[in-house]
Amino acid sequence: MAVSGEADVTFAQFSEECTKEYEQVQRELKEIDLLIQQTTAEVDRLAQRNTQVTNRLRQIQSSLATVPREDIQEAYEAVLDTQQRLFTMRGQLEKLQSNQRNQTRYLDLLRSVVDFADQTEYEPQIADEGEPSQPLIVRIIEAQERERQLLSRQMHDGPAQSLTNLILQAEICERLFDSNPERAREELAGLRNAVAGTFQKVKGFILNLRPMMLDDLGVVPTLRRYVEGFSDNTDVLINLMITGKERRLAPHKEVTIFRLVQKLLNNAVEYANASSVQINLDIGDDLARVAVEDNGRGFEFTEALNSPEADRLGLTTMREQVEMLGGQIYFDSDLGRGTKISFELPVS
Repeated sequence: MAVSGEADVTFAQFSEECTKEYEQVQRELKEIDLLIQQTTAEVDRLAQRNTQVTNRLRQIQSSLATVPREDIQEAYEAVLDTQQRLFTMRGQLEKLQSNQRNQTRYLDLLRSVVDFADQTEYEPQIADEGEPSQPLIVRIIEAQERERQLLSRQMHDGPAQSLTNLILQAEICERLFDSNPERAREELAGLRNAVAGTFQKVKGFILNLRPMMLDDLGVVPTLRRYVEGFSDNTDVLINLMITGKERRLAPHKEVTIFRLVQKLLNNAVEYANASSVQINLDIGDDLARVAVEDNGRGFEFTEALNSPEADRLGLTTMREQVEMLGGQIYFDSDLGRGTKISFELPVS
């Protein structure tokens, strides 16, 4: 154990650094505000452009027999290009707005720290050796942003691209109804299957974002449903064992249990190449205990904790989340023999 920070850092210096950070975040928020204004204007411009090229395409479709093939192709390409750019800019706008919200929360926190520092005498804080120097709130925000970026990429490569294809297929069906009804029926059958597939993808994203079952039924039914779907989608054999008394926990603890299990399952597939996972959840009178064990490639924990892999795996964030709720987390892994991560949370 060691006193955090350098020995000669005074509380006044700490307060001054927080004040500087507060002013820096204020400047960054102003820059984000400006970018949001510019991006919003570009989204509006592209939306107008999309309306124009879509109307042009409809005009061409109404007189296909007399329109040159080059003009038809050019009209379709214009629609695709505009829709793709519009989708990209809307995604950029959503990311900027998310950053704005996170920075605003961080700014409020810094304001509270600065106000508190102005009224409080210095008391040394005890921290573990090697604890990251970044504030906890910064690491949590960064972890959230990494998850959002991953989801954004998955949405772009999955449902968003599928929806673009659905639009094209629908337009082809509309064009073929008069000239080739048989072909139109075939296209409609393909369109129906594509819509069903896209719907399943969207349901999967919604489940990852926030399962409605978690609020309605609690963590146990939600985990059962999630594990079943995860196993079907990844071909990983997952065994979930529930022991103790099934009951509702505090909402924030149910969310923590679900999110940690979700993250550990993703790690087992994406990084450990596991083919089977064992999950145990025991809800006792005083503690909820969770253990997730996979047969993947494993890792050397001390080395991984001090490397960029810790951020990708979320190891530091997991530990901080559990400890903030008064619990403990344990890591057991080694190269070539899989990984077992268990944690416990007080349920009272």
